This record gives sequence, structure tokens and C-alpha cells, in this order.
Amino acid sequence: MSLNDPKWGKRPNSGGGNGGPPDLDEMWRRLNEKISRMFGGKSGGSADSGGGSQGPSMKQFGGGVGVLLVMVLGLWLASGFYIVVEGQHGIVLTFGKVSEETNAGLRWRLPYPIQSHEIVNTNQVRTVEVGYRNNVKTKVLRESLMLTDDENIVDVQFSVQYTISSPKDFLFNNRRTEDTVLQAAETAFREIVGKSKMDVVLYEGRESIAAQAQKLMQEILNRYSTGISITRVTMQNSQPPEQVQAAFDDAVRAKQDLERQKNDGQAYYNDVVPKARGTASRLAEEAVGYRQRVISNAEGEASRFKQVLSEYAKAPQVTRERLYIDTMQQIMTSTSKVMVDAKAGSNMLFLPLEKILQMNGAGTDATSSAAAPAVAAPAPSVQAPAAAPEAPSRARESLRNRDRETR
Repeated sequence: MSLNDPKWGKRPNSGGGNGGPPDLDEMWRRLNEKISRMFGGKSGGSADSGGGSQGPSMKQFGGGVGVLLVMVLGLWLASGFYIVVEGQHGIVLTFGKVSEETNAGLRWRLPYPIQSHEIVNTNQVRTVEVGYRNNVKTKVLRESLMLTDDENIVDVQFSVQYTISSPKDFLFNNRRTEDTVLQAAETAFREIVGKSKMDVVLYEGRESIAAQAQKLMQEILNRYSTGISITRVTMQNSQPPEQVQAAFDDAVRAKQDLERQKNDGQAYYNDVVPKARGTASRLAEEAVGYRQRVISNAEGEASRFKQVLSEYAKAPQVTRERLYIDTMQQIMTSTSKVMVDAKAGSNMLFLPLEKILQMNGAGTDATSSAAAPAVAAPAPSVQAPAAAPEAPSRARESLRNRDRETR
């Protein structure tokens, strides 16, 4: 009852006087009447009818309490409904013990404190950063500094992504999931880096190290039954400590120069050696060909000499004449000038064979009148030794004798 009630402070049958507190019996009666009307009951007599005030009956009081109990029971039972979204799993606990695992949808369980439930998102990809936080420049040296097999210190930052494979194990087998994953990742990386050389960690084997770390990390988490599945391990950065970074940069540049010079030398080798081998092979083939040619020529000359010798034995004079004619023909075809020394006189005959050949070549185009003097011109010099008719025969014999002596 509010203070705005017009009957506030007025007693019944008081003649309408002011002052005094409200009548509690009247207030109780009115409340009871309202509850009875809500559930179809009949209202009692009012104070204005002259019957006087009366308290609520036990029947009315019991009915109101029953309705309240039903309402409270309905609300309590309705509190057992819960919704599991797609990609999540529900775990139902009965007095704190796992009794059921539910999938997506509208579910119901016995209300608290008999049963309770937990919702776990199994599709969410969670990330743990090791050696840094939010940015690789924000380093955590306590986690990132590691010792290699060759007793060098490297600074490694990497991230681990994981999902929940078993909601039951995830909820009840570990307390701090992120710390568990971080410690397992750090343990796996320190073991693998401790077995590797520094160059492998910095340059050559970053992907293989990440793959080995993922496998070892999963084995550790499975051993502790954490219900976590590692999906990916990514090395964000691996470098020497900042105090020796400049020295390592110089060493890297020197190694790059060494590799470049090796490549240049290999390119020069690939250019020169095949050419040299080709030249050597060509010279060897030419030498083999020259040897075969010389041997064949020698064998041919020897065979020809044997054949000539057999013919010479049969007819010496004819063979001698034939040899002389072949020799002179060979000599004459290779020269354009011939000097003849006749024993009959002191004059030297000159046969201009070159001019004669030129004249014979131009004779087809020149006129007969111009060609006649040119042919007749050497006639006097040729006829000059006519006084001695036996001179040409003697000259021929002298040449034959001289040729035999040289043979």
C-alpha cells in the first residue's frame, strides 16, 4: 500500500478523522482478497459493510502458498534448459562428476544443485606466443634465448596455434591451459634447438625445426591428457643476440661472397672445360685421321711401287720411258715456265707456256689475223737449232740420264 492511498492514516468507523497508522488487519485482508480473485475465489465482506475486520482464513493462506510454490518449482525446473551453439560442446556434471557430453542444440538437465553444465568452444583457434608478446619487437628474453649444439646462443620467437580436441580432458586435466601450452612449446623448442647447429636454426632448417617442434609438443600434451591439438607452429624470427648481431652480419656477408665466388668459378669451369675437351677431342680425331691417311698413302705407294717393279722386270725399257713421261708431265703441269739447255749450242731455249696458254684461251675470241703473228712469233727461236738436227735427241738423253741419277 502506497502513501497515495486515500485511506492512509484513517481508521475504519472513526468518522473520517485524520491521524494514526494504517490498520494491518485491513491490509492483510485486502491482499488476501486480491490473491483469491486471481485464482477465481470469492472475496470476503468489506470493512464498509459494517461486518467489522477479519483475518485471512487458513484455506486462503494455503492456496496462496501453493501457487507460490508451483511458480518457484516451475522456475527452478526451467533453469535446467541451456543452449549449445554450433562448434561448441557441453559437459553435464551430476554432483560435480561428469555424466554426459552434449552436442549443439537446445538441451535440458536437472537444475542446480543436482546437475550443472560447462560449455567449451572446440572450433576456436587459440594462439600462444613464445619469446614475444603481440609484436616480435616486444621480446621476452627469458623465453626466447636458447643454446644450440655448437654452444651458441640464438634468439627465437615463435607462435603456437591449437584447438580443443577433448572438452572433458581440457576442463578437468589442467588448470591453466595457456601456461601448459607455453611450457610444452618452450620445452620442445629448447630440445630441438639444443640438438641443431646455429646455421641450421638461423638459415637452413627453420621449417624442419618448426615441424619437429610441433610433433614433439603434441606428444608432450598427449602424455598429460590435456585434450589439446596443435594445429600449427610458426617461427616468427630467429637471430643471434643483439650484442653480436653486427659480427654475425659480417660473417653472413663473407659467406655470401664465398658462395658467389664459387658460383663464378663454377661458371668459368663450365665455360672453359667443355671447350678444351672439345678441342682436345677434335685434335685427337684429326691426328687419327692424319695417321690413317699417311698409312693409307704409304701402303698405296708401296703397292704401286711393287706393281711398277713387277712391270719393270718384264719390260725395263718401256717402263723406263713411261716413268720418264709421267714424271715430266707431273712437273710440267705445276709450272708455267720451262728452260731447256741444248748441248749442241750455248743458247738457252725459253718456252713461254704461260703466254701460250693465255693465247690459246683468248684465241676463240680474237680474230685470225691477230692470232697468226702471235703464234708465228716464237718460230725463229724454236727453229734456231735446226743446223744441228741431232741436238734435241741428245738433250733428251741428257735429261733422262740426269733423272735416273737423281732416282
